[in-house]
Amino acid sequence: NSVDMKIILNFFIVLAISFSCITCNSSNNPNTQEISRFPLIENVGWLLGEWQNTSSEGKLTETWEKLNDSTYAGKSFFVIGKDTVSSEKIRLEQHGKTLLYIPTVKDQNNEQPISFVLTSSTTKQMVFENPKHDFPQLISYTQTNKTAMVAEISGVINGKNKSQSFPMQKVNE
Repeated sequence: NSVDMKIILNFFIVLAISFSCITCNSSNNPNTQEISRFPLIENVGWLLGEWQNTSSEGKLTETWEKLNDSTYAGKSFFVIGKDTVSSEKIRLEQHGKTLLYIPTVKDQNNEQPISFVLTSSTTKQMVFENPKHDFPQLISYTQTNKTAMVAEISGVINGKNKSQSFPMQKVNE
């Protein structure tokens, strides 16, 4: 019947116009251009430098340097008195649109790196997750001001939620 054909034809015309608008909008979307012009790793340049926290328990130091446009290298160590009681090497690596946080902790996991994937971020915070890791499953870095940040690890141990925060101040800033 001709009425049904007109309805079907109108449906396809509306569908074609809608598809054209979506295609045009996605290619002109400023957010898409923003992402391609500014890779995720560049958004966290505030992390570069040396950070410390001195407490009655000891001294935590974390340093970050830019190796290239897609890789930052970090190292972290905790010293009690003159003894380094824990240390790790960290890489922050951009792989396409994926940002990875890859720590290698001394005397853990047979010295093998573990990858955590960036799951959310703002210009002042990064949240990385690896739900298959024993602990932590989540690692975050939050810049609280130009010379302060908080690193936090969290997850589940023996069925209980645990978290630990590490507030740090930038050194020589």
